[in-house]
Amino acid sequence: QVQLVESGGGLVQAGGSLKLSCAASGRSFSHYDLGWYRQAPGKQREFVAAIGGTTYYTDSVKGRFTNSRDNDKNTVFLQMNSLKPGDTAIYYCRAESSLGSPDYWGQGAQITVSS
Repeated sequence: QVQLVESGGGLVQAGGSLKLSCAASGRSFSHYDLGWYRQAPGKQREFVAAIGGTTYYTDSVKGRFTNSRDNDKNTVFLQMNSLKPGDTAIYYCRAESSLGSPDYWGQGAQITVSS
């Protein structure tokens, strides 16, 4: 059974930092990009960052968020610095296949940034 399990969410003041982790299990993820989406209340889910052969970010988090990956542990991390209230959302880990295999999602982790 494929699972993506996030951890590390929480409440932080503006300007603070948090680190999310997502542990993937149940299959090989060697041909998958591992990354993050987020969904704020009343808004659509949006792309945040992903890492495969390269790493890419949405413009609003560039320079503040760092996405990294431990291939031995099938784990992806999102280090979030200089957090803003606008970063408040549920953050979802996603495994996206580059070969047409199914994609997978985690259950979500709440990030709340207070002003």
